[in-house]
Amino acid sequence: MGEGLKIIEVKQSILADNDMDAQNLRKELKAKGVFLLNLMSSPGAGKTTLLKRTIAALKDEMRIAVMEADIDSDVDAAAIAQTGAKVIQLHTGGMCHLDASMTRQGLQALGADGCDLVVLENVGNLVCPAEFDTGASKNAVILSVPEGHDKPQKYPLMFQVANVLLISKTDVLPYFDFDMEALKKHAHYRNPGLEILPLSARTGDGFDAWLDWLRGAVRDWKQQ
Repeated sequence: MGEGLKIIEVKQSILADNDMDAQNLRKELKAKGVFLLNLMSSPGAGKTTLLKRTIAALKDEMRIAVMEADIDSDVDAAAIAQTGAKVIQLHTGGMCHLDASMTRQGLQALGADGCDLVVLENVGNLVCPAEFDTGASKNAVILSVPEGHDKPQKYPLMFQVANVLLISKTDVLPYFDFDMEALKKHAHYRNPGLEILPLSARTGDGFDAWLDWLRGAVRDWKQQ
């Protein structure tokens, strides 16, 4: 390394700036009474299916909007549009995550003012989205049964930043070697306060607990 060469820790600087922007965005959303849920998972875990059922269950109780983030696709946004909820597609230009600035741009384009609940369906990835605070009120992560119970050990940060963990596709539990108790043990080791809710968006099993959690989170956010 050359003598006197200046070294800049770029990632640390970027993350620090983003954290400040995220805090400001949270304050702005709180003042407007908008609850922003950052929904994360790996591809194929069932985010869109879960969202469609959630919107159908809560559309008469809340004004709901969705921001669909993807590298380059509008398939999920088209599916959500069928529910009647306000939706916008966010293309990340090859980036595997959203940060607070990108989320703010999406909210402005969406016209989120007046909404009770805005869901950011983040890019399908268990690594990058966990590193960047989007300014969300709460973070939710979905882990599907076919993915296996060892993901909290392999991707610890995702489970550390989450407020609630949804174990999806429980209707296929009999066909996979999935240890629910081991999953809970490893997830709680990373995050003792993590709420864990097993459910199936296809059959509806366990879905009431998820809806109750979401109702409570939105209500508490507005009352704080």
